[in-house]
Amino acid sequence: MAKLTRIGVGPRLCEAVIHGDIIYLSGQVAGKAAGQSVAAQTADILEQIDGILAGAGTDKTKIIEATIWIADIATFAEMNSVWDKWVPQGNTPARACVEAKLARPDLTVEIRVHAAI
Repeated sequence: MAKLTRIGVGPRLCEAVIHGDIIYLSGQVAGKAAGQSVAAQTADILEQIDGILAGAGTDKTKIIEATIWIADIATFAEMNSVWDKWVPQGNTPARACVEAKLARPDLTVEIRVHAAI
């Protein structure tokens, strides 16, 4: 079995797990932009994802799959306006986006990705 490396281990979850040549990120939510607009939260989350991926020796061009949860599907276009500027054209991942009630009322976006290393 391939070695597991856990990144950012906490009492309930870890920030990411590396298994073989894949990094699996936990769902990322806004840190500094919590309570702000969907666009601001999306940008904050994508910045966090960039940092986690870089720390593992990879980047957004190697994202395999993304799942995005938004609290209100009416904000889909607003979230996509930020996503579309960030995601590398020609290296877009498989993706799903759904409306969901998130963990706290000040959170409007959550994003999880899996990427090759």
